Amino acid sequence: MSTSHTLPRHIAIIMDGNGRWAKQKNLPRSAGHNAGAKAVERTIRAAEKLGIEFLTFYAFSTENWSRPQEEINGLMNLLEKTLDKYMREAKTNNLRILISGRREPLPPHLLAKIDQLTAETAHKTGLTVVLALNYGSRAELLDAVQKLVQDGIKNPTQADLQARLYQPTVPDPELLIRTSGEKRLSNFLLWQCAYTEFYFTDTLWPDFSEKDLSAAVEDFSRRTRRFGGL
Repeated sequence: MSTSHTLPRHIAIIMDGNGRWAKQKNLPRSAGHNAGAKAVERTIRAAEKLGIEFLTFYAFSTENWSRPQEEINGLMNLLEKTLDKYMREAKTNNLRILISGRREPLPPHLLAKIDQLTAETAHKTGLTVVLALNYGSRAELLDAVQKLVQDGIKNPTQADLQARLYQPTVPDPELLIRTSGEKRLSNFLLWQCAYTEFYFTDTLWPDFSEKDLSAAVEDFSRRTRRFGGL
């Protein structure tokens, strides 16, 4: 029998509830997304204090392109501002930033900023923040299989497929948090979450706090992880 470490090395988060938060306050959905971005900053600071090594945020899914164009434009603008902020702060913090997802059809200027930010922070040794952007787990697995075919691998192993995922060197999340009371994966890290512990909270993402993160980690620390054994 294997018990969990006190701290999960990698936490993945499905940030749900921005729209509902805005609706409850009679605000536009964009206000919810802006508040959600502040919750990301709070969570990064809280994770650093706890000593978490990897933090993955489900920022924009492959399915999110079906939302109204006005909302998509707002999300892309918010993402650009976030990337700019991380770039400005790169000289004074120790965050490493990675992006996980398909590059197409993200705007070229956004891709340029992503490439610059990931290059500028590649040497950082602190918390690794992974932004799952234009990400879908089925798309990731399909892309990995296509790479296997292109590489001529006819009898692939799990390691062969793992090596062709978007961020193959990032360890699987030990804990996944989803906010707003929803209880589903929504096409997020299906391969990586094979033995991940799930934690669901009714808290809407814009209200997610350091206390909420600590509660999730505390809950995780009390669990026994058997990985299919006894």
